[in-house]
Amino acid sequence: MQSEQADRANHIEYRIKISAGMSRTIRKEAQGCESCTKERKKKMGRVSELQIREAIANFKFTGRLIERKIFGSGHINDTYLLTFEIGDMGDMKVILQRMNREIFTKPVELMENIVGVTSYLREKIIENGGNPERETLNIIPAKDGKAYFVDFKGEYWRSYKFITDATCYDRVEKPEDFYESAVAFGNFQRLLADYPAETLYETIEGFHDTRARLETFKQAVEKDICGRADSVRKEIQFVLDHEELADVFGELQEKGEIPLRVTHNDTKLNNIMIDNVTRKGICVIDLDTVMPGLAMNDFGDSIRFGASTAAEDERDLSKVSCSMELYEIYVKGFLEGCAGSLTPKEVELLPMGAKVMTYECGMRFLTDYLEGDHYFKIHREGHNLDRARTQFKLVEDMEQKWDIMKEIIRKYQ
Repeated sequence: MQSEQADRANHIEYRIKISAGMSRTIRKEAQGCESCTKERKKKMGRVSELQIREAIANFKFTGRLIERKIFGSGHINDTYLLTFEIGDMGDMKVILQRMNREIFTKPVELMENIVGVTSYLREKIIENGGNPERETLNIIPAKDGKAYFVDFKGEYWRSYKFITDATCYDRVEKPEDFYESAVAFGNFQRLLADYPAETLYETIEGFHDTRARLETFKQAVEKDICGRADSVRKEIQFVLDHEELADVFGELQEKGEIPLRVTHNDTKLNNIMIDNVTRKGICVIDLDTVMPGLAMNDFGDSIRFGASTAAEDERDLSKVSCSMELYEIYVKGFLEGCAGSLTPKEVELLPMGAKVMTYECGMRFLTDYLEGDHYFKIHREGHNLDRARTQFKLVEDMEQKWDIMKEIIRKYQ
């Protein structure tokens, strides 16, 4: 195995060296990847007024539309907040979204997942004496009874009831908010513990298949279509030196030691609605990536994003570390929310989830940088490279604090 890794590393090194003598080809290919990226952005950015009006006319909305505005900070779907006046009953707000088929290529399957999971959650919330109107997403059907509408351009739309008097936060402003997000995501695991995960579709195939992500990365290095590999030898080597992380969970799954779960797969703070009065996390939103997965990955992605002491794209790596204070807050809240629904093995592996997800995300950022920044939205030159470097710094910091991370898990187990 080690000799194979060495051979691959040598091959990649060779590719990097010969790329210096191929400047003309590289310039041509780099121009090609830039034009491809521009074309993709143009396609994704166009939603006509006629499309929006057609979508509004084809959902089971009640009342008179009095306001429409662009809503949220998401980069994937086009989202609008609609306000309807319903006579003496006052106003009602709803969310209208155009689903991005560039990312989610099978929107019908995606909506089947969401309908199945939200219907199940609704029953569980009622059983527990909760409020299903605020504690889960509620789909508004199209006039033909489906959970989506297809417009004249073939674009897919959906609608949800808007959850009032609650807010999503893009970053951790107070430790209490991070704790509440942990409880909410843990509760999400608990409520769906008996849901047959294998019946869900993969909305993005191989989304957290770290081994497959690694193979894609290696191909990006070999092809080097934008001529960038030579400048990121250190980062490439970091990925190769940590290759064992790509197989940790896959091997355990094959042995039957960890179960398949219903997972959210985008467990950031801004996917939790926090009640404006109680400051409690009340609802998990953005269910596009709900699919079969591993509980450790959901936990790990939260730590990667929320327990970092710096922004995801911080250039000064001296500012980047994994806060053990925030890590412990999240462990406490997540395990409280799970309320014993995870196996002892899953709980033991939670720190590994943080390391694997951070490694995988850094590798994805670096892959995108090598391929011309066509997946993640960038706002400056080298943006994805900066993101990759912060993730790799976090992995290094976690390795230095590994015993502490495991001890914190044992404390709340």
